[in-house]
Amino acid sequence: QAEDGIRDRDVTGVQTCALPIYLPELLTKLESLYPGVKASLLDEKGNLNRFVNIYVNDEDIRFLGGDKYAFQDGDEVLLIPSIAGGVQ
Repeated sequence: QAEDGIRDRDVTGVQTCALPIYLPELLTKLESLYPGVKASLLDEKGNLNRFVNIYVNDEDIRFLGGDKYAFQDGDEVLLIPSIAGGVQ
């Protein structure tokens, strides 16, 4: 395990983190792994972009407490950008 608490589990991109961890800390960890990702996920005020959906174990994080949700061992976290637009 790396000093920062993150280590690779396998080649599928699965990562583990030292717990407890909350959404802001998780996003900071992701930024260290994938520079620039926070700019895609957060608005200019640092809030989660309204077009980004985060699911924890198939539940929308907004209904689990949002930024205050404490991730648990074994949680599966999905970051899903909304798909919108089209031809008018």
